[in-house]
Amino acid sequence: MRITGISTHVVGTPWRNLTYVQVHTDEGLTGVGETRMLGHTDALLGYLHEAETNHILGSDPFAVEDLVKRMKYGDYGRAGEIVMSGIAVIEMACWDIKGKALGVPVWQLLGGKVTDKVKAYANGWYTTERTPEAYHKAAQGVMERGYKALKIDPFGTGHFELDHEQSMYAVSLIEAVRDAIGPDAELMLEMHGRFSPATAVRLARDLAPFKPAWLEEPVPPENLKALEKVAAKVDMPVATGERIHDRIEFRELFESQAVDIIQPDVGHIGGIWETRKLAATAETHYMLVAPHNVGGPVLTAASLQVGFTAPNFKILEHFNDFADADIKKVIKGAPQVNPEDGCFHLSHEPGLGVELDVDAAAEFPQQQARFDLWADGWEQRKPKSAK
Repeated sequence: MRITGISTHVVGTPWRNLTYVQVHTDEGLTGVGETRMLGHTDALLGYLHEAETNHILGSDPFAVEDLVKRMKYGDYGRAGEIVMSGIAVIEMACWDIKGKALGVPVWQLLGGKVTDKVKAYANGWYTTERTPEAYHKAAQGVMERGYKALKIDPFGTGHFELDHEQSMYAVSLIEAVRDAIGPDAELMLEMHGRFSPATAVRLARDLAPFKPAWLEEPVPPENLKALEKVAAKVDMPVATGERIHDRIEFRELFESQAVDIIQPDVGHIGGIWETRKLAATAETHYMLVAPHNVGGPVLTAASLQVGFTAPNFKILEHFNDFADADIKKVIKGAPQVNPEDGCFHLSHEPGLGVELDVDAAAEFPQQQARFDLWADGWEQRKPKSAK
């Protein structure tokens, strides 16, 4: 079997574009992959156009490791977010083809299941007025859908510092959310790399009474010493990793022991097998894995293949019941959270178990999507006015 070409389909929303790639073969099998780029969609499409000629055409889709190696190192330059995301969508599609050809789900090819279900946590649910009352109501809605966990960034446009008034307002928002979800649901606290170490530590202590399940990306991701400083002073699990785009770059993070939970994005770090390798290394450092997952149903399905096979897999992020929920219709067989237990349950469908509906995807054309964490109202995920 050989790859005869790829086709790309961009599904647009006001705040994000989702890029779907179909990989076609000479035996009629087609696989699908997905990633979500912020502000770099055209760059990704350009890279894939060149990579199709240089690396992908004529390749054996079963030889996933070889294709990833050639795409990553065959152009000599150091691979960053765009290249690793391009690798990821092709890699996912190859696993999809392989599973379909053999008649088994991808998780079976990764060593088999260690669990029948993966817990989900909700994100994108607080696209509402930024008040305790509105957040309380929205959080109740999440629980009514069966979720047992959710995540929130309550810090507005905070950057490095957050004054007393803003800090207390953030506390009031978290207090409202905790009241809405009860004491047993997990509440993930997101900082989006906003703060200096001192501010992050102060806010973590202010919010400790509400029992956050983790403190995510408390400082910008480039400086591990700053992250270590925070980890040494807070009494809650620390999570990070969504903006690391190469498995090798996690080495210093492991050595530092500064985090308890790593959050690779399957769509940015080279795909399913790269993430599974990373999970195995995390296991040797007694760290859990909770992938960043702000994409659509294909990326969710790909992340779940790792989740069903990794003993140290904690939980999976899920946007698709909340922000831009309509995009679920572009995928047949989209993974669903079971309302009885708030989990994704094991699928036995071959490959990734999903199919792209090209006609439905065409109803969501690419947009000039913007997501600016420093703009007022960013959490509502509406388009930013053009200047």
